[in-house]
This record gives sequence, structure tokens and C-alpha cells, in this order.
Amino acid sequence: MEFIEGVFAGIGDLTWGWSLIPFLVVLGVFFTLMSKLVQFEFFGRMFRVLYAPKADGTGRRVSSREALLVSVGGRVGGGNIAGVAVAITLGGPGAVFWMWAIALVGMATSLFECSLAQLYKRTEPDGTFRGGPASYILHGLGEQYRWLAVLYAICLIAAFGFGFNAFQGNTVAGAANDSLGIDRLYTGVFLAGVTALVVYGGIRRIAKVADVVIPIMAVTYIAMALLIIIMNLTSLPGVIYDIVANAFGIETAVSGGIGAAVAQGLRRGLFSNEAGLGSAPNVAAVAYVKHPISQGIVQSLSVFIDTIIICSCTAFVILLGDVYVPGAQDINGVALTQQSLASHIGDWSTYFMTFSVLLFAFSSIIYNYYLGENALNVFTKSRVMLHGMRIAIVGIVFLGATAPGATAVFFFSDPLMGVLALVNLLALTMLFPTGLRLLKDYREQVAAGKEHPELKVEDYADLDIDPTAWSEAKA
Repeated sequence: MEFIEGVFAGIGDLTWGWSLIPFLVVLGVFFTLMSKLVQFEFFGRMFRVLYAPKADGTGRRVSSREALLVSVGGRVGGGNIAGVAVAITLGGPGAVFWMWAIALVGMATSLFECSLAQLYKRTEPDGTFRGGPASYILHGLGEQYRWLAVLYAICLIAAFGFGFNAFQGNTVAGAANDSLGIDRLYTGVFLAGVTALVVYGGIRRIAKVADVVIPIMAVTYIAMALLIIIMNLTSLPGVIYDIVANAFGIETAVSGGIGAAVAQGLRRGLFSNEAGLGSAPNVAAVAYVKHPISQGIVQSLSVFIDTIIICSCTAFVILLGDVYVPGAQDINGVALTQQSLASHIGDWSTYFMTFSVLLFAFSSIIYNYYLGENALNVFTKSRVMLHGMRIAIVGIVFLGATAPGATAVFFFSDPLMGVLALVNLLALTMLFPTGLRLLKDYREQVAAGKEHPELKVEDYADLDIDPTAWSEAKA
């Protein structure tokens, strides 16, 4: 076992240690510049596309907004509460600035990966769509790269489907036990039961649940943070100055100075918003839209919501309080966020935080499940295997909640996420010219006065796309 753990630790060092983060940053900047700052050009359209008219009125399809909310639910999780606190503890207030910077760059990366997932999506027998990095590897790069799609799918199932769901169950059960005294067994039974009800409804039920849960989750958390900001409005300019000053080394809050701020900000920002990691495109592909770039623009918004809005809420709650002490690491992670919240509005906020953790974790569980289901489709379409995966994931959520020590078994999750991210970035780089071709087509239609551009399948006859997935695009 020690040998296996050592192998995965080595993989983690190879990916997250020195190759993955520079790759993500460099490609994000490259995509931003080559696309002529597309994420800023279409920022206003990110909101308008959500309410584009739908030709499909049967209710069989997942809307653009529903797909967005499922992906927001997946991106928004422990990283927004505990991860931001860790970044500030280890990198100082300056880490927040670099989280913002990588999110703005990552919006372009997310736009392209999600647009490609839309372009190469496939129609399922029940009328829904399925796609993602595995699909654009198989149909965009060709069958000779099937091994790359298989490697991606294995990593996705292991990391998101199994590993991260165990951790989410553990997070919820731990928070409920610490703040409310609820036994882990009861939390595990409740969480597993609700998870089963949702995942057995497929992507349509997942989307419907997300359409209700995610707005409640995001709005309540943002409202609480805004209340705290208003209560400390006079201190806000000083906090913003500290963030910028520490980001550029004008002031130093922790050992490591600007280097620690950059490293922690980039790492936590990328880990939180998942731009380029190849997870969100799996959900982006299920949306019914008339042009791939339309969903790419919407998914770019989810990066903005995750990091610029929700991570910033956590950062201001911490930095506007008196619990955080620069350079001190005795209070870290979710405890720092909880105690900072309590210092502002009282101990009752512990219950609010438990509620937030529950919603954040549950939204991540159903998101992670769908990623696992989508990856399974690369290997088999067997209903028996699908039911087996659903049962396994429900069991893993229960196990993670009731036996906190069991999460140590999933030590491979982070390293394998690093591998799937590298695979996705490699494919994304190879398919970037196709992404630019889509963007050029979209821009030309917008310039011609078309409010909601449409994909003309005949213009892409040289590509292996599924015509049935776009048969209603011009309806």
C-alpha cells in the first residue's frame, strides 16, 4: 500500500506540483489573447443567452440555464469555503488577487472547452444530449486517440465519481456533527437517500434539482457576505488595499511574500473554478442551444460566479474580521471561515455555515455523479453497469459520511484529477483551431445583427459532428 501511495504522490507532484498549473495559466493567457479577450467581449451576453428562446418545448431537453446551474453547483463547494481560507492563511491577502486574475483568464479556457463539448455532443435515445472531453477526443481528434479518451474516463470516474463524493459526504457529516451534534450515521443515511432519489432520475432530474438548490445556495451565501460587508463598509477600502499590496509585494503578510501569494492564489483559484480541468464540459454538452459558443459563453459565467463572486464573499468575510492573523496558521480551513463569520454576526452563524456546507456538498455530489455516469458511457451503455455505478456512488457517499477514516482510501483522487486535466488540456490545444472557427462563425452572425446565432451543420461537414444534435438549431 505504501508503494501505491508513493506512486500516486509522485503523480500528484508531477501534475499539481510543476506541470499542470503553469500549463493552465499559459494556455489560459494564450486562449484569452488569441480570442481577442472573448470573455470580456461577450460578458453582457453571458446573461442574455440564458433567456434565449427554445425551439424545443417538450421539456425533454436540458436548458442552457439548467446546465449552467448544475456546473455552478459542481464548481462551488468546499474550495469556496475552506479553500479560500487556506489560500489566505498560506499566501496572505494577496492570494485573493491572483485568484481573481486566474478566474478572468480561466473564463476563456472554459468557454472553449465547453463550446467544443457542445459541438461534438451526441443525441441519446431519450432525446437528451451527452458529450464532454472524451467525446471531443474521439470525434474531434479521431479513433487513433481512443486510448486518450479511455484514460480520461478512468480518471474522471475514479476522482469525481468515487473519491470526491466520499470527501463531500465526510464534509457534510463532520459539519453536522460538530455544530448540531447529529450522529454521522443519521447524516449518512439522509445524504445517501437523497442522492439516490436524484441520481436515479437521470440528468433531467439532476438539472431540475439544481435549478432550485443552486440559486438558494448562492443567494443566501452571497446575502450573508453582503451583510457583513455593509456592516464593515468603512474597513473595505483598507482590505482591498491589503489584497493588492500583498499581491505585488508592496506589503508582506506571510513568509514567501509575493511568491506565496501567487502560488496559493493560482492553485486555489484553479482548483475551485475547474476551468480547463475537463469536468464542466461534461455538463455543458447536455444543454439545448442553437450554437456551441452560446453555451461556452454561459459556462464562462459559471467561472465568474464561482471565483469572482462566491470566493470573494468568503475572502471578505475573513479579511474584514479579527480572527485572521497574518502569518498565523493555528486556525485554518473551514474553521477560519466559521469563526470569522461568528465574529461578525454571532455564534448562530455556525448553523448557517452547516446549512451552506450541506447545500454546497450536495450540489457537488450530484454533479460528481453525473461526471462518473458520463465517463462510464465511454466504455459501455449497459443499463446494468449504470445501475451498478449508481448503487456504488450512493454507498460511497454513505461510507464517506459514516466512516471519516475511509476517505483516506481515496488518496488517488487529486493525482488522477491532475492527469485528466493534462489530457483535457492536450486535446483542447489540438482542437483550438476548431474553437476559433466556431468563434469566428458566432461573431460574424452577431455582427450581421442575429441576436441568437445558429449552427449551420453544412458549414461543418468536414467534422465528425452529430447532425441530429443540431437538427432543430434552425427551427
